[in-house]
Order: sequence, then structure tokens, then C-alpha cells
Amino acid sequence: MQAWKDYQSQNKDRFLNELLELLRIPSVSAKSEHKADMIRCAEAFKQRLLEAGADTVEIYPTDGHPIVYGEKIIDPSKPTVLVYGHYDVQPAEPLELWTNGPFDPTIVDGKIFARGSCDDKGQVYMHVKALETLVQTNSLSGNIKFCIEGEEEVGSPNLGKFVAQHKELLKADCVLISDSAMISLDTPSIDIGVRGLSYIEVEVTGPNRDLHSGVYGGAVANPITILAKMIASLHDENNHITIPGFYDDVVVATPDERALMAKAPFNENDYAKDLGVQALWGEKGYTTNERTGIRPTLELNGIWGGYTGEGAKTVLPSKAYAKISARLVPNQISKKMTDLLINHFAKIAPPYVTVKASLHHGGEPYMTPIDSVAYQAASKAMETTFGKAPIPVRGGGSIPICALFEKELGIKIVFMGFGLDSDNLHSPNEKYDIANYYKGIETIPYFHHFFAEMNVSI
Repeated sequence: MQAWKDYQSQNKDRFLNELLELLRIPSVSAKSEHKADMIRCAEAFKQRLLEAGADTVEIYPTDGHPIVYGEKIIDPSKPTVLVYGHYDVQPAEPLELWTNGPFDPTIVDGKIFARGSCDDKGQVYMHVKALETLVQTNSLSGNIKFCIEGEEEVGSPNLGKFVAQHKELLKADCVLISDSAMISLDTPSIDIGVRGLSYIEVEVTGPNRDLHSGVYGGAVANPITILAKMIASLHDENNHITIPGFYDDVVVATPDERALMAKAPFNENDYAKDLGVQALWGEKGYTTNERTGIRPTLELNGIWGGYTGEGAKTVLPSKAYAKISARLVPNQISKKMTDLLINHFAKIAPPYVTVKASLHHGGEPYMTPIDSVAYQAASKAMETTFGKAPIPVRGGGSIPICALFEKELGIKIVFMGFGLDSDNLHSPNEKYDIANYYKGIETIPYFHHFFAEMNVSI
């Protein structure tokens, strides 16, 4: 559509500057000190949606951070797409590892370096600019709704209640999400599934107070040592998870699925070089792509205890802590897996320490059918702008709300991510290629066009 290209070309600098403004807001949902920033970011998205042409935009308070809802309804009888995204971001620490400030967006070699540049402000803002493009060129062929939340990075604890209470408001024919990645601009891809999540925290207690390590060392168990041994026992020599029952519900990928995944271009040497490691690690019998897509995993996300300040303090600590997450695949249920993890740590605890494990948050794995109208529209849209059909792949990350939307609204989800796995999500120096940002804005209007067209023809 030449009118879309012309409009986007004329406004590309403004599109970029508006995103940079959003990235300057430190909307960190995990930290209470940023509560005012969360409200400010929600209000900024509300204003941008109104400017883009939404008829109605409201900020809905929750028990946590607010949800931004907007809509552009041209005809209630026409197909409706619900766009989901989030304006909250991960904490930026460790700050000293950032080349520039995490909330001081900097452009280097065509890439925007800032927290939230890809996850998810940059990607959800593509949809706002796509709406503007369609409205300004008078070419919107269906209805668009937006649900942009502020708690995705802390497990979306209040979204379920909001969706259940506002089913009519959110009623749509599909959910469109750009909170995922693709292989590259040269090799487009669409995630057909994301993994679920079970995230727990473990507390190990030894003596009732910190002790002098010289006086008591060798006589009293050190909680850090015991915790380290417990964690080390979770994988065997083949990097297979040793927790009894962990794999019981796993749906094993078929040979055809694995063959399809193998078609995606992948160079293990380049992958390792990008990460700065000499060799890759993972479950024996599976390729790297399979390990991060079709297999469940168990990772240590943080461990601490004792004295970690400047200088030395010879202490035998009373407590040690760890944060541990399991990524789940189809048929694994997050609550069941969380109970399994918590019970396992209690079971393997030796008698000289006590263990307390608790849930942080979780979510279900999700698969989107490639024969759905939404997937076909997304595939056709990407083929139109990239010049080649996208490869269906499995994503390794988690979007806990997917199963929630399908359960409450009875509709399917389609992913159209334009980020890259190398964009340092959740890490220092998160980035998003400007070319990918513009490509998303170019492609998304085609999705709405094809989705409306395909639904009318059904």
C-alpha cells in the first residue's frame, strides 16, 4: 500500500523520537520507588493512542499498576483485533555494566540502547504507529483494541481479574502480540509457541544467627554450601533435570516438528561467539534451538547470602537464598510444577538446615495453531513486506497471559515479534534495531488488512 509507505516515510523521524521519549520513563514495575513513573508511562501511552486516532482510551487502576485500554471501532460487525503489550520494564541493574544510562536512550550503529527498547515499549509502540498510519490514510478495514498493561515483568498478577471483569470490553476475534523475536530481517519467522514459567525463591537457614567462621566453621553447616549442593544436584551428567516427575507431562516434539525447526538457519559458532563462551551447554540429545524451544529447563536466576559488602568479614551466615525458574512446555501446568519444585527442595534438605520455598509467579505454555486465520494473516503480512514467507519457530521465553486470554475470551493468539534474540532482553545494554522498529510499523497494517479480508471471506 503506497499510501502507508509514503505516510510512514514522511513521519519516520517523529515515530522514532516519540519512542525515545517513552524509553526515558523508568517504568520498572518490580520496584515500588517507580510507582509514579508507572503512572506517568501509562498516561503517556494514553496520550499517544489518542493522538494516533483511537476513539476512546481509558486508564484502569488495578491493585498494582494501571492498565491502558484503547479502541478504534469503525464498525462493530467487522473483525476486531486485540493488541496486547506491556509498558513496564525489567530492573536495569547492574547499572555499571551499561555503556550509557538505561533510561537515557542512545543510538549506536542504527540500534537504540535503552531498557525497554525491545521489551516491550519499542514493539508495542509499533502498533500505535500502525494504527496512526491506517487512520491517517483512511484505510482501516477492521476494528482495533489495545490492552497495554504495567505488570508483565512481575507475572501479570492483576491482569486475570481485569480480563475476567471486562470480557465484553475486550471482546475480539484474535489477540495480536509483538513481545517476541524473529530470526533476522533476512530470515523472518513467527513464534508458534512460548514456554510457560514456574518461578520460586528458596531460603535455607542454618544457625539462628551469623557466626564467626573461625570459631564455628567445621562444626556447623554453612547454608550457602548446602544450598549450592542442593542446586548442583538438580542436573545430572547429561544436564538432564533430576527432579522426579519433572518430565512426566511433557509433550515430546515429533520428528516432523524437529525437522521443521532444523530448517531455521543457525550457526553454533556465531551463537557462542556472540555470547562470549567457548562452548555451549544443555540437555544431551537435543540441539541448541531445541533446548530453548521444545524442552523444559531449570535455571538458577540468583543466589546470595553472607557478607557481600566491601572488604572481608569472616562470617558463617545464618541464611542463604536463591531464585530459581523452570521454563515449561506444552502439557506442563505451572501450579503443578511449582508444587513439584517446592516439595523437592523440602525433600532433599539435610537435617542440619531448614528450607522454605515460595512462589514468585508463573504462567502456562502456549501454542498457536498455524492453520488459524490470525496466523495466516500474520504470515501473509510478513511475506508481503519481507519478500519471503516466515519460518514457524518455538520461542524460549514466556508470556504468562496467553493461556489467560484464550480461556477468558475464547480466542486465539498470534505472535508477530520483530526483536532479535541478541537484543539483550533483561540484560544490560538492551537494544532494538531501528530497522526492525520501522519494519514492524510497515508490516502490522498488512496484518490488519489481511485479517479483515480473510474473516470476511470465511
